[in-house]
Amino acid sequence: MAMSNSPITQVSESPITQVQQYSSAPPSPGQGGFPSKLLLDLRGTRFEIDREVLVSLPESILIVMFPNGLILGRGHSDSYDDDDDNNSDESISLDDQIIYVDFDPACMDYVLDFYHEAQMAGETQRQANPTTPLNLASQNPLLNKQAIIVLREELDYFAVIPPKAGFPAKDDMPATGPVLADPSKVNVKTQCGTHLLEQRKIFTALQRNINKENNVAEQHLIDMLCVSGFSRDDEWGYRDIEPKKTSIVSIALVMLKTTGSGNQMATAQKLLLFWRKPARKCWWDGVEVELDQDQHKLPIRLWARRTWTLELVLV
Repeated sequence: MAMSNSPITQVSESPITQVQQYSSAPPSPGQGGFPSKLLLDLRGTRFEIDREVLVSLPESILIVMFPNGLILGRGHSDSYDDDDDNNSDESISLDDQIIYVDFDPACMDYVLDFYHEAQMAGETQRQANPTTPLNLASQNPLLNKQAIIVLREELDYFAVIPPKAGFPAKDDMPATGPVLADPSKVNVKTQCGTHLLEQRKIFTALQRNINKENNVAEQHLIDMLCVSGFSRDDEWGYRDIEPKKTSIVSIALVMLKTTGSGNQMATAQKLLLFWRKPARKCWWDGVEVELDQDQHKLPIRLWARRTWTLELVLV
């Protein structure tokens, strides 16, 4: 349970436990083994991925990929007879086990590339300290594993158009006939999304909220993250607008620093609280922007509901 003075709230229930429950347990004797490789279709882009790699991804990402959990076993689309040995997992071709996932392939590329880099760094760390006592490693997994800080933002935005902006009022709209989206207003939403997409600095919005409300706990959160691997001017590693939504998803991954100042390891150990326990923070952010509209500037009040998810993973 999160403390009352914490700027983030621990996630109490995670549907990804279904993934861990089914994917990490070894198969029972006499049963077909789980496939060692999986074929994912991410919005039309195919990924062949090791099962171990998939289940090691951050829970905050797996929850989005598989909101109802994922059973790693028989092909989900084919009917089968329990007594038919020809329908075992080993006999089903990889193409027949395609799992369709509504997730951006560019984001998956970013995460997998960073994982590979972190695994290489972790192997280098283990070779440099081959004699770390097992009892110390069990008490502090940071001594023999590379940790990654995962920060994810979901941003839902809403544009408040002033009443005298040149758009037809409700009374001027036809009372009958199909309801069609106003092209001008759709264009405003598109411009607002583009404006927010270009704001790539990670901490700018939260710092603006701190300055407005003088929130000490949120300032401590930024300070802790910057000591642990982020920098105050860092940008999101991945950031894009979700298809057909007024929503932007951003992800930043950094390797956790465990050496440096005298209390570096102590600060790193605080982040172990978020290992396998993603935590969330949500706040509203409102700014005034001016958009180009028919050769003049259109003032817009742009509201954004930002949800941060913070997590630590070990590779």
